[in-house]
Amino acid sequence: MSSKSLITPPLEIWAGVECTVNRVGDEYSDQLERNGHATRLEDLDLFAELGISAIRYPVLWERTAPDSLDEPNWLWADERLKKLQELGMRPIVGLVHHGSGPRYTSLVDPAFPEKLATFAGMVAQRYPWISHYTPVNEPLTTARFSGLYGHWYPHGTDDLTFARVLLNQCRAITLSMQAIREVNPSAQLVQTDDLGHVFSTPLLAYQAELENERRWLSFDLLCGRLNCDRPTWDYLRSAGITEDELNWFLDNPCPPDIMGINHYLTSDRFIDERLERYPKSAHGGNGKQAYADVEAVRVCAEGTAGVGTLLQSAWQRYRLPLAVTEVHLGCTREEQLRWLYEVWHLANEQRQKGVDVRAITAWSLLGAYDWNSLLTRFDGYYEPGVFDLRSPHPRPTALARAIADLAQGIEPNHPLLATPGWWHRQERLLYPPVSCILEQAPNKNIRSSLIPKPVAIVGATGTLGQAFARLCDERGILYRLLSRQQIDITNPASVDAALSEINPWAVVNAAGYVRVDDAEREVDACLLANAEGAAILAAACAKREIPLLTFSSDLVFDGSLSTPYTESDTVAPLNVYGRSKVIAEEKVLTNNPASLVVRTSAFFSPWDDYNFVTIALRELAAGKTFIAADDIVSPTYVPDLVHASLDLFIDGECGLWHLANLGAVSWADLAILAAKQAGVDTSKIITRPTQELGLMAQRPTYSVLGSNRGLLMPVLDNAIARYLQQRALE
Repeated sequence: MSSKSLITPPLEIWAGVECTVNRVGDEYSDQLERNGHATRLEDLDLFAELGISAIRYPVLWERTAPDSLDEPNWLWADERLKKLQELGMRPIVGLVHHGSGPRYTSLVDPAFPEKLATFAGMVAQRYPWISHYTPVNEPLTTARFSGLYGHWYPHGTDDLTFARVLLNQCRAITLSMQAIREVNPSAQLVQTDDLGHVFSTPLLAYQAELENERRWLSFDLLCGRLNCDRPTWDYLRSAGITEDELNWFLDNPCPPDIMGINHYLTSDRFIDERLERYPKSAHGGNGKQAYADVEAVRVCAEGTAGVGTLLQSAWQRYRLPLAVTEVHLGCTREEQLRWLYEVWHLANEQRQKGVDVRAITAWSLLGAYDWNSLLTRFDGYYEPGVFDLRSPHPRPTALARAIADLAQGIEPNHPLLATPGWWHRQERLLYPPVSCILEQAPNKNIRSSLIPKPVAIVGATGTLGQAFARLCDERGILYRLLSRQQIDITNPASVDAALSEINPWAVVNAAGYVRVDDAEREVDACLLANAEGAAILAAACAKREIPLLTFSSDLVFDGSLSTPYTESDTVAPLNVYGRSKVIAEEKVLTNNPASLVVRTSAFFSPWDDYNFVTIALRELAAGKTFIAADDIVSPTYVPDLVHASLDLFIDGECGLWHLANLGAVSWADLAILAAKQAGVDTSKIITRPTQELGLMAQRPTYSVLGSNRGLLMPVLDNAIARYLQQRALE
């Protein structure tokens, strides 16, 4: 994945752990507890292996002194900060991260600034060697979410609460840095905030102008630049803030040593009074005008402002050193890679233009929980980051390799970087496109110098091959879908010719003999297609040093267990089909140990009219009796399988993996579950033992798939709901 061309001088590569402690009502949510880093000191060794020079790291007030400033517990911070010193990673210490402080204060507590400053001084006294601090992360964003939008405690929804929360935090930053610098006069402030641009229709230009000025408020206050000439001065005064409160910042400037710019694809917004164009969930207003507020990337024809433009704007306004202090995208793996690469590229581009950009920061090293609902609900929704926590131990993803390369000044060269991210592709537009012109050019598509190469998908006519093609289209993955006429995997010459002509960077084998009962009569045909064909393909891929993804089955097991089968359990197939898959696994991993072999089970797909769930619903809807077996299986929603397989494949995983949706049911109960969700009568579903169904091939009575490598798939109920939604769209 790495070329050997060094970029000189390289940007620094920082990283960070999502560590938010936020409060909704009386309930606190702690990301460090949820991601397990609170109890895993060994994570720091994994982070150090990336080669990062600095890490945004929490010594949070809520966690260290939850009950009283007189009773801090330093054990956790002592152990981890000492380890960071030993590993040579410079900590940028955060004290409050989207929090409102412990229960003995709040963001609207007049004493909040002094209390945080007391804590900051205690941290500096205990760790005088720490050189970089972020006392409060994203004060403007936190003020919006806590004081203006009502998402977080104290759940304000007015300009005055917003202003109080913002000024309290900014005053706390200034006082905290004063306290820290009494101990360490050279301590540096790395001040972060989210930065985006608001676009609008002409009617709402006044609102966009206010918001595009308001986005600088935290930096203007800290830099001592917010005076009566600024429109935001009048805005804050009209909200109820006194001149004395604003003048305090003019008298006590605390400019950042490094401005930390956090930017997400949702940061740029578009506001439009034409409500009929947008879903009701986007409707809102400013008290004068009702309007929809949507992601600009979904409506702006030319694209969004983007990181490069925002860095240029910040530099022109402040002339302070900059860093991109959060780079994260909750998406599929190749899109995460594309976003990281784009931000790195744009930051380098701005450096070449004279902008003092010091670093980019790989955020969410361990991923994040429930940010899809802005932490307003605790649903357990997880998006992986540099490491994936759905394995027994944090598993490095493709991002880890890319970050390690960047930390060495090596430009990533993964073939998937040759395709633009979804935010540059036409399918990003969910609403009627609107022209959004900035004085500076909107974010341009960063095109890698790499030559695009496809992934070869073998099995053009099957359910799995068709699903791979459809989802590769959605994910912007170039592919060639190959029929048996184009590649006969049982013929080495045919395989060699096809791979030579296509020159793929990877191969997905979605072909094979799938008729389980017919295989009992057509033994040779089944073994040839499933075992010999897969072995030939694996050898050809090994010769070209390209990765192979192929599929196996739960039918490699005999059903003697009563707990889910894992990758290390002994195989003992009961039928010819299962035996063909066992042989295939052995030969593929012998011929090409770098292959990824995915065992899966009991497909159902929204794009296939002949899978079990679709047939069951069709028969029941027609009022017919439906007979189903009582064998216990792991039903697998094909889109989930394809997405998870592709992510693992891109991560460079190899060997055996089990992938099935989380849930164990009988075939009959699967029909009942689907019918209930679809609102179809279940009374005509009849359960029968498999042996009474007259099937030729013997099946295991229990073939549920678990995993000792990672549980990556959503729960079955959720998968069925999405299956029904997708079927309704087809």
